Amino acid sequence: MYENSANMSSQTIGLDLSDETFTCVVLSPDGNTLAEAKFPTSKEGLESAFGRAPTSRIVLEASTQTPWVARKLQAMGHEVIVANPRRLHLISKSSRKTDRNDADTLARIGRVDPQLLHPIWLRDEKTLAVRAALRARRQLVWSRTRLINLVRAECKVHGTTLPTCTSSAFARRARPAMPEILQPFLTPVLDTIEALTRQVCLYDEQLERVSREEFPETQLLRQVPGVGPLVALTYAVTLGDPKRFRESRQVGAYLGLVPRVYQSGLNDPNLRISKEGDRDLRTLLVTAATYILRRSSPDSAIKRFGRRIATRGHPRDKARARIAVARKLAVLLHRLWMTGEVYQPLPPKA
Repeated sequence: MYENSANMSSQTIGLDLSDETFTCVVLSPDGNTLAEAKFPTSKEGLESAFGRAPTSRIVLEASTQTPWVARKLQAMGHEVIVANPRRLHLISKSSRKTDRNDADTLARIGRVDPQLLHPIWLRDEKTLAVRAALRARRQLVWSRTRLINLVRAECKVHGTTLPTCTSSAFARRARPAMPEILQPFLTPVLDTIEALTRQVCLYDEQLERVSREEFPETQLLRQVPGVGPLVALTYAVTLGDPKRFRESRQVGAYLGLVPRVYQSGLNDPNLRISKEGDRDLRTLLVTAATYILRRSSPDSAIKRFGRRIATRGHPRDKARARIAVARKLAVLLHRLWMTGEVYQPLPPKA
């Protein structure tokens, strides 16, 4: 594949990944196609394709297999750029979408200006493992919620409303209150709910330990009321290195908590938030913002900021206040992380 490119250290390679194979297109510095090939998507396939290749710029789209492929290529000494597929409409909306054309498009954009690819920051293996644990816990909680809703709905069909309680206490409270005719059929569901609750508790203990031992910066973030171990750890592993943001205000845009912009001429409408970035962290920040805005929550500057927005008089102001507080919270947490300072709920006025 590289016989005619022995001295092309500045060549650019577009790589289109799939589960079985990956397609490569190699471009010279002046944009001419030097080679095209297909290899199996495996460590051996990567070694065969790039093990003896000169140092190159390799461009690929973010996907499930991207992390280990990118680490393998970087270990070989190549420059790796991971493109954001949401921003690459030349590929996603192409009328001639093939593996070869996708690889060629990636290589040509990467050769001219990598910033057009909106490169994605690559996380290390430890961070990816913690994110896997967080996603697994979320799926267990989601499954438990669905089963609880099932039991409540079936009991209502028979004229019984189960008592209001927390998810962890639901199975214990629901057993004696459940109609006798449903007990043979829904008891296995309650057993499953109890098992899921035990697993969620184990995940909470494990994540608490990981947060304390491997991510000590989360203790700085948990100074803010409403930011618990789950929010702090998710924030830490999502942002990774806080220094990659020039200023704290960029974090709001990174997490999709700023309005979209569609300005043209004199037309500049007010749009909803972009919802880009990590959805799980954005959801947790909005949940924390909801807690901060409660009447029973401790007083703070960020709470007063949200209450001012919520009382403007528009029906949607409460929802806007939650988003605004979530965005301000994301910025505040980054600031605390960078400076290491003690959080002051009501800082003295200048």
